[in-house]
Amino acid sequence: MSWHAQLALDYSFEAGRTVARHTHSGPLRILQSLYPEGDAICHNVLVHPPGGLVGGDTLDIKVHAQAGAHGLITTPGATRFYRSDGPPARQNTHLRLDQNARLEWLPLESICYSGCIAENHLKLDLAPGAELMGWDITALGLPHANQPFVLGSLRQHIEMTDIWLERGTVDASDTRLLDSPAGMGGFRCMATLFFASGTPLSRERRQLALDTVRADIAHHALGSTTGATSPHAQVVVVRALAPMVEPMVELLRMVRNTWRFQMWAKEPSSPRIWSM
Repeated sequence: MSWHAQLALDYSFEAGRTVARHTHSGPLRILQSLYPEGDAICHNVLVHPPGGLVGGDTLDIKVHAQAGAHGLITTPGATRFYRSDGPPARQNTHLRLDQNARLEWLPLESICYSGCIAENHLKLDLAPGAELMGWDITALGLPHANQPFVLGSLRQHIEMTDIWLERGTVDASDTRLLDSPAGMGGFRCMATLFFASGTPLSRERRQLALDTVRADIAHHALGSTTGATSPHAQVVVVRALAPMVEPMVELLRMVRNTWRFQMWAKEPSSPRIWSM
């Protein structure tokens, strides 16, 4: 039996407080809202009780941040794409921000098990003045558990409407992509971290975002497989490859904290669930 689960999460800013409301169908939930940084920023944990997707399953996630709201979303564990006998497993996420809203989209990694047919689609729509920090982390197989990614595929799509588009397919049979120095170089973990704005960033602010992240990268063990670019005046992107998830997550969290301080004048504040 296939699951089609839907979640709509809406943030509004009311009397100095960001308030989260949601509706859902199927196995997707939002846990209690938390305010470790005060009323202005609402932290939420998105939960998928089955813990993974098999062929034919679909997760549809829609997040809307209204003007002035600031939401932070993470997950309690990895999203798992399991083996499929035919149809793909899909996760579709649409993040929409109104004027001057902020959102932090920080799910834990997606794990593509050998034999999966996975599709992961992320779409961003930002109004003028809105800003978003987010990431996408993917692990292909579980090589350290002797479960390498030898069958199946992942189709990846990240889009900021009319601004930025990245998409591609990783097929387990494509050894030139997976193992070539011009491809993934034998690494099986990849990540994209982005800072997106609904308004073009000033040259000074965009350069600050690049300079600070490059300083972080230079002193990290993954420095040689990580790079920062700005493909458009409204987007700054960090891309990284790693042999395993843990150093990748460590690097992305460090960069996120740096950007949070430099771009938003916010102190580092990690979701409580990350320390559990």
